[in-house]
Amino acid sequence: MASPNGGDDFESSLLSFEKLDRASPDLWPEQLPGVAEFAASCKNPINNSPRKWMAELESEDIEMLKELGSLTTANLMEKVKGLQNLAYRLGLEESREMTRGKFLNILERPKK
Repeated sequence: MASPNGGDDFESSLLSFEKLDRASPDLWPEQLPGVAEFAASCKNPINNSPRKWMAELESEDIEMLKELGSLTTANLMEKVKGLQNLAYRLGLEESREMTRGKFLNILERPKK
């Protein structure tokens, strides 16, 4: 077994007094370009100016975002599945209407 002081000697032998300059781009290159700027912009969460995408939203849109943000994962997945089903049904209805228009010759261009 090692002596009680032997553990301290081992830990002190692992210490490194080398100084690394982390400001050097050659030693510490940015792995993903633009990440440092993005991180710096996120450090100040208090920003009085609204984001560009927020400026175009109406109050109904903001309410919808709040509602979706408050859903649990399961409820959000249920909402997504409902939207997918609605999109599918709308696609079927559009297909039927296009076929109907074709049979009624509504979509033909007038001959000149």
